[in-house]
Amino acid sequence: MTLNQLRAFLAVARLGSFTAAAADLKMTQPSISELVRRLEEEYGLQLFARGPRLLSLTAAGSGLLPWAEQAVLAAEQADFSLRSLTSLTGGVAVFGLLRNANYFFLSQLIETFHRRYPDVRLKTVGLNSVEVAESVSAGKLEAGLVVLPIDSEGLEVTPLIRSEVLFVSADPTRTTVPMTIEALAQCKLVLYDAHYGWRDPTRRQLQERAQIAGVTLDPVVEVEQVESALGVVTAGGGDTIVSQAIVTSPGFPGGLCTVGFADPLFDTIAVVKRRGATLSPATRELSRLAQSILLTQADPADRIARIPGGGTFLEKRR
Repeated sequence: MTLNQLRAFLAVARLGSFTAAAADLKMTQPSISELVRRLEEEYGLQLFARGPRLLSLTAAGSGLLPWAEQAVLAAEQADFSLRSLTSLTGGVAVFGLLRNANYFFLSQLIETFHRRYPDVRLKTVGLNSVEVAESVSAGKLEAGLVVLPIDSEGLEVTPLIRSEVLFVSADPTRTTVPMTIEALAQCKLVLYDAHYGWRDPTRRQLQERAQIAGVTLDPVVEVEQVESALGVVTAGGGDTIVSQAIVTSPGFPGGLCTVGFADPLFDTIAVVKRRGATLSPATRELSRLAQSILLTQADPADRIARIPGGGTFLEKRR
């Protein structure tokens, strides 16, 4: 039993003749007759009774009818679903985002993509970079944005921009000179991304520096969200570190002081996908748009990659 046989059977059942079914399906009448004949011979059952003017369903044909309708409808829906993934007129674009994407571009990305492609459903997954990278590697996500470093086995990693990481304190006397890793080890640290701990890319960079310097970073408070960490710092409960993008955002608390590291520390944002994988058109366009917005909004000196579709290659050297 094939879908072509079922389509021919349904057309004949609906229109009552092989000639009308052939015209409807844009086939020849002998071809329609042959498809139905083979279906009947395969099961040894007559599906149509030949009347004086029109064909009518036999008991066997009536029994087959609802199943044939379901099978052909399911095939058509499956075809539509797959074709929608090869266009920008349907389907779903799923993209992984770094936890603090809102401070960079998230609302603009969603609004712009939805306005351009209203028929594509959009799902952005805001996870820690560790989980975004793992999800892309496992095939759960097609692509995503992460902060480096990550475990990149099996991934294509394209660095885009760098955002300087700054020390934050409510005490202005603690930000008069650039911060060192040794001095940071003496602070009452308030760190966010508690769930991922030292697997978090920014923390991972700090940990590596601390190991080289022979000191230990031991936070007194760990919270999940950067906003919570900044709230604790504002109340005088300790000091933290955040990227420049957060410091320059409208939501950064007033009264907090910042300073860079003596050996500058950066969050490098990159787009990742599985090595050798081909992105669906919707996800490819969402990734391109995310990169374009991120690079366009960044200070030209902080760009590592070209703006998709134009722009120049500019890299910060410090």
